[in-house]
Amino acid sequence: MNFAFSEEQEELRASARAFLADHSGSEAIRRAMADERGHDPEVWKRIAAELGWPAVTIPEEHGGLGLGFVELAALLEVMGEHLLCAPFFSSVCLGAEALLAAGSPDQRDEHLPGIAEGRTLTTLAHAEPEGRWDTDGIACEARRDGGDYVLSGSKGFVLDGAGADLLVVAARQPGSAGDAGLSLFAVPGDAAGLERRALPTMDQTRRLAEIELRDVRVPAEARLGAEGEAAPALARILDRAAVALAAEQVGGAQRCLDLSVEYAKERVQFGRPVGSFQSIKHKCADMMVAVESARSGAYYAACVAAEDSEELPLVAPLAKASASEAFFRCAAEAIQIHGGVGFTWEYDVHLYFKRARSTEVFLGDPAHHRELLARRLGIGAGAGA
Repeated sequence: MNFAFSEEQEELRASARAFLADHSGSEAIRRAMADERGHDPEVWKRIAAELGWPAVTIPEEHGGLGLGFVELAALLEVMGEHLLCAPFFSSVCLGAEALLAAGSPDQRDEHLPGIAEGRTLTTLAHAEPEGRWDTDGIACEARRDGGDYVLSGSKGFVLDGAGADLLVVAARQPGSAGDAGLSLFAVPGDAAGLERRALPTMDQTRRLAEIELRDVRVPAEARLGAEGEAAPALARILDRAAVALAAEQVGGAQRCLDLSVEYAKERVQFGRPVGSFQSIKHKCADMMVAVESARSGAYYAACVAAEDSEELPLVAPLAKASASEAFFRCAAEAIQIHGGVGFTWEYDVHLYFKRARSTEVFLGDPAHHRELLARRLGIGAGAGA
C-alpha cells in the first residue's frame, strides 16, 4: 500500500505545525501543566474559532466540517509532535465519537454543535479505578426508577473528566456481566450526586480524573441507544479512539527521534559530536525503524477507520500496541542519548517520556490489545469470552 496525504491534508498538517510551533512550545506546555485545567483556555478558543479542529469529524449538519478519520489522524500526529495540552482528544476522539456511534439524531443535534464550536467539553467515562479497559471491568450500575435511570458506581482514568461539561458514562443493568446489559448515558457535568476528583499523574500534560456517581438521576432520554445493547457501540468507540491515540503516539515518537538526532549533532565529547559514535548511530537507526513501522500501522488503521471497514476490530489493537511500544522505546532512547540532562526540567525529553508512559497504558497497554486481538481472532485462552 502506497499511502500519501493529499495536498489538502498536507496543508492541514502544515497549518497545524505552524500554529502549534507558536502556541505549544516548551513555555506554553509548562504554563498549561501549571494550570489546574491542564490547558490554556485562550489557546483552546483560538483552536476552535480560527482552526475549527474540534469540528473536524463532526458532520456538517451538526455544525462540523465533515472531514474523515484520515484528516483526524493527520492532525493528531502533529499534536503528538508538539505535546498539545488541550481537551481535544477527550472531546473529539471520545465524547463526540460516542455520540456519533450511539446517539440518536436528537441527541446529536443537542450536543454535537457545542462540541464542534469548542464550547462543550465532553469525555467518555468507561474504565473504573481497577484499571481494566474491557467490559468485564465495568461495575457501575444503572437501575430503572420510574421514567429515570439512577447511576451508581465509580469511574477512573477519565480523560479531562474534572472539567468536562458532559460525560458519556458506561453502566450496566444490575446482575448483568460482560457485554450483556451495558448502556451509555449522557450525564451533565453538574448533575446532582456526581463528584469529581483530579488524579495526581506523572504526565502533567494530560489530565485524568476519578468520578463518583452517587445515585445520579438522569432521564431515559439521556440513554444513548437501546437499553443494555451498548457493547458493540462501545467497542467501536474504543477501537477508533485506539487508532487516534496511535496516530498521536507516532507524532511523539518522531519528535523523540528528531530531538535525539539534533542533540547528537550538537553534543561534543572526546573532541567530536556524539552522533559520530557507532552506538549512538545504532540507537537512532533503531528508533527510526520503530517510528516508521508504527507510522505504517497507524496510517493503515486510520484508512480502515475512515472507510468504516470490518477490519477495524483487528487493525485497531495492532496499531495501538505497535505505536505504544515505539513511542516508549523512542522516548527511553532519547533520554539515554541526552544523558543526565535528559531528565532535567530545562529539556523537553522527559515530558515526552512521561507522555509515552501515560499513553502506553491509556485505553489499554500492548498486552491488553494483543489479548483483545487474539480473542477477536478466536485464538488464545480468552477466545470464548
